[in-house]
Amino acid sequence: MPTERLVPTAVGEARVVTYAARRAQVRLVLTHGAGGGVDAPDLVRLTADLPGQRITVALVEMPWRVQGKKLAPRPAVIDESYLAVLSALRSTTPFVLGGRSAGARSACRIAAGAGAVGVLALSFPLHPPGRPEKSRLEELAGAGLPTLVVQGGNDPFGRPEEFPGDVELATVPFGDHSMKVPKRAPLTQDDALAIVTEATLEWLVRDVVGNREA
Repeated sequence: MPTERLVPTAVGEARVVTYAARRAQVRLVLTHGAGGGVDAPDLVRLTADLPGQRITVALVEMPWRVQGKKLAPRPAVIDESYLAVLSALRSTTPFVLGGRSAGARSACRIAAGAGAVGVLALSFPLHPPGRPEKSRLEELAGAGLPTLVVQGGNDPFGRPEEFPGDVELATVPFGDHSMKVPKRAPLTQDDALAIVTEATLEWLVRDVVGNREA
């Protein structure tokens, strides 16, 4: 059963729901995007699949969502809130920081300074839809840690082929920014979410846990 706690931040309480693994090798801390919550299907699927693989997953619901607001604050406030939560979640288990969309951007900005050992970027918004000239690649590259991007093949915020070749990237074919695939796609929604968890698990074992044990 997951455990839940409220964590104070400068802009209100955040909610952290933790799905603990026995003898965890790594802890994966994730938050949501600007317009969604921790009930995003890919986040939920990770909580179902990874604890059985010795990976604890903690989902962070940011204060504005706890307060029922739909619009996220400016990026600096997101970062400050995420850092406040991480300060309260101190553990001897190494952790990977991540999130989806705006949460992925925040993770890239703060992970190294917060002591994370890697970054998981789900649906990284490489640019606003239709505005490839407004690239956020520098933000992604600036993480300075092993980073996995999991991107939908039809994500209007950045399709997989728009990322440089040196980015560690897993593609969810036909997926949009929410990893949702159309009904006519040759894979089911369950198949799409399985790709998210399988790619994440493989990367964690190979590039995070494996590097620490080497």
